[in-house]
Amino acid sequence: MRRRKFIASLGGLAAALPFAALAEKTAMPVVGFVNAGTAETSARYGAAFDDGLREAGYIEGQNVAVERHWLAGHYDQVDALMKDLVQRRVALIATPGSAVATLAAKAATSTIPIVFGMAQDPVQLGIVASLARPNGNATGISFLLGEVAAKRLRLLHDLVPNANRIVLLINPANNSAAESTTRDVREAALSIGLQIQILNATKIAEIDAAFASFARDRPDALFVAPDGFFSSRRVQFSTLAARDKIPAAYSNRDYVVAGGLMSYGTDLAETFHQAGLYTGRILRGEKPANMPVLQPTKFEFVINIQTARVLGIEVRPDVLSIADEVIE
Repeated sequence: MRRRKFIASLGGLAAALPFAALAEKTAMPVVGFVNAGTAETSARYGAAFDDGLREAGYIEGQNVAVERHWLAGHYDQVDALMKDLVQRRVALIATPGSAVATLAAKAATSTIPIVFGMAQDPVQLGIVASLARPNGNATGISFLLGEVAAKRLRLLHDLVPNANRIVLLINPANNSAAESTTRDVREAALSIGLQIQILNATKIAEIDAAFASFARDRPDALFVAPDGFFSSRRVQFSTLAARDKIPAAYSNRDYVVAGGLMSYGTDLAETFHQAGLYTGRILRGEKPANMPVLQPTKFEFVINIQTARVLGIEVRPDVLSIADEVIE
């Protein structure tokens, strides 16, 4: 099957250049970069990955080719994409920011190196043997989702102390993230004394439908699970939350920059940078089996104070003082 036709069959997943063209042009190694979001909404993270590669001595177009694929939430197409990358023998598969893509890559190959970035526990998912010694073809960065989700829920409750019933919005197509987020948020909610209601969304229209349901059964606040597709729809989330005056907590600062109320999570740009650095080190000859899975050291609590005012939320001084960034 011609490469151009294959990409079309995957629903328009973007690649920088067809692999065949890259192979004809140069013998440089090809990295298959797969991300759950879109090229437009993830540009900052793609640049951070490139910075990591550069730090390791690799510059795209000079001594490495990066074939970029943006899933845009089309998780159902990732298995076919991974099989194609493996069949064409790319030098490495990089899946920063997507457990779905990482699991598909791991299922597709036990020999091609994989550099991942995920919010779930890679040991629990069977991707690595241990964080210290992966002992396989995969390594990368783990975001500590459980601890982060619990902390995010507590910070949301600090911002909106009268909120008792929280809607948790998950993407069931991102199964591992949905399951772990649901478990961790429910456990944290029980310790605080909050009620959690689960809603699902896998498409743009289903996000609209979730907010439409609030007219009939209004929650006190919204907790949006970490998900690449959700992140690509951050403007939609902030617009709907402002329209319906729903306080919402998100997984990264991009939502807050777009007008969301608050976020707490790892510095994703640094995560992508580390993934790029690990990619370069493996291309230089290091083995993923011997490279420990990294864990982030920097977490960001970001508040949009203007959004808080619009929602009628008075941010307490003690909460404001612990924010890493306050967006006016």
